[in-house]
Amino acid sequence: RRERQRFVDKNGRCNVQHGNLGGESSRYLSDLFTTLVDLKWRWNLLIFLLTYTVAWLVMASMWWGIAYLRGDLHRAHDDAYSPCVANVYNFPSAFLFFIETEATIGYGHRYITERCPEGIVLFLFQSLLGSIVDAFLIGCMFIKMSQPKKRAETLMFSHAAVVSQRDGKLCLMFRVGNLRNSHMVSAQIRCKLIKSRQTPEGEFLPLDQCELDVGFGTGADQLFLVSPLTICHEINSKSPFFCLSQRSLRSEQFEIVVILEGIVETTGMTCQARTSYTEDEVLWGHRFLPVMSLEDGFFRVDYSQFHATFEVPTPPYSVKE
Repeated sequence: RRERQRFVDKNGRCNVQHGNLGGESSRYLSDLFTTLVDLKWRWNLLIFLLTYTVAWLVMASMWWGIAYLRGDLHRAHDDAYSPCVANVYNFPSAFLFFIETEATIGYGHRYITERCPEGIVLFLFQSLLGSIVDAFLIGCMFIKMSQPKKRAETLMFSHAAVVSQRDGKLCLMFRVGNLRNSHMVSAQIRCKLIKSRQTPEGEFLPLDQCELDVGFGTGADQLFLVSPLTICHEINSKSPFFCLSQRSLRSEQFEIVVILEGIVETTGMTCQARTSYTEDEVLWGHRFLPVMSLEDGFFRVDYSQFHATFEVPTPPYSVKE
């Protein structure tokens, strides 16, 4: 069967685009900081460079304009004349004075004299504006670099989910693993069944979301993720898969979205990893191969078998049947 459109990709990206926002697009500007953080890196770097370049050129032009209006450019080499900014002869020298002031370098060759009140006002404005721009852009870059998105890439999900019996009960299972030695604190897993349905009143609900119980009542959804774990959803009378059989699985259309959340131990930031399983990726009558083995003084995890499954005898009937 050809691969159909997913609601959530295997890598966790949601295939949802917002269009025809109209006046609601102004909400992005009202939260400009979050908008910049959510942009891709190439746009962040472009905005970072353009903002500083434009600000530098504008402020340097203002310093050059003060020197031009006062006539300092023509009398800069006159030792008896007191200019607004010493040793500013042209636009490059005004630009260098601005950079020295903004970066607090202060080489001592160019400086403001006390006979220039407009220069003092511009200097105060430059200091305030520079602090605001630095705090905004550098803070944005720092938050973007410290986002735990890359940590989610070291959390693994099995390529397929399986349906087989465990403890005499038919269960839907998949496997999760953590590739890093650092732990995920307060790790919790949730599952959503995405499936279109029609209500008894005739209302059509596209992509209706239904919760899959993976151990809320027993605490099994709270994970101690130091080794690969098999997450189990018991198919019973309360499960949306109560009527699912091996034959009906071939004609069903659904998507299981898995959400793993936790706190990164090293940074203390919340991390979320996502994946999904369509009906084509649910293997009836299979079980995952073991990946844990006991060696000399430690447990070894063989990730080469992480996605491997094998067939086991499983009734082809639904729980209802």
